[in-house]
Amino acid sequence: MRKSGPPKGLIAYLVLELLEEKPRYGYEILKEIKDISGGHWEPSYGSVYPILYKFEEKGWAERIERADEPDRKYFELTDDGQDELESRRESGAEKGRDFGDVILGFYHVFAAISTDDRFQVPEVDGEWHFNEAFSEWIVEQVARHHEHYFETDFERIDDTPDEFYERHGVENDS
Repeated sequence: MRKSGPPKGLIAYLVLELLEEKPRYGYEILKEIKDISGGHWEPSYGSVYPILYKFEEKGWAERIERADEPDRKYFELTDDGQDELESRRESGAEKGRDFGDVILGFYHVFAAISTDDRFQVPEVDGEWHFNEAFSEWIVEQVARHHEHYFETDFERIDDTPDEFYERHGVENDS
């Protein structure tokens, strides 16, 4: 079970993937990551540019000049960067549980704050509320995104976590 925060190296992995597609500059990468997250997450310049400079230092990316935009710092993936991306793709295959733990962990905390009498979070006009209506909306959005990305109707799964793990050959390490 993941202890805290998003899976380590997520931004760096996304930057490598985006650079493989085409040369990009930092702000363009920020916008792409925001789009990929459905607008829910936007890394800062302070996280993306140090990654780009680190990639440049390691020889995974190089700065390129563009006559049409001489003031922008474009970066493109090098052959060594392609090798690093392939390596990260392989190790990324093991991160599914980390992603699931982050998603489920945040939802469980949202639901606990909504229902546990130990938490006394007031409802503020114009803001999200920790209550059943907002919980239902979160679950509905997850189901809609599932249907959109996987192009299928969402169906409830009756498996317990242990049954699900067993059916999919996953070790339950919780």
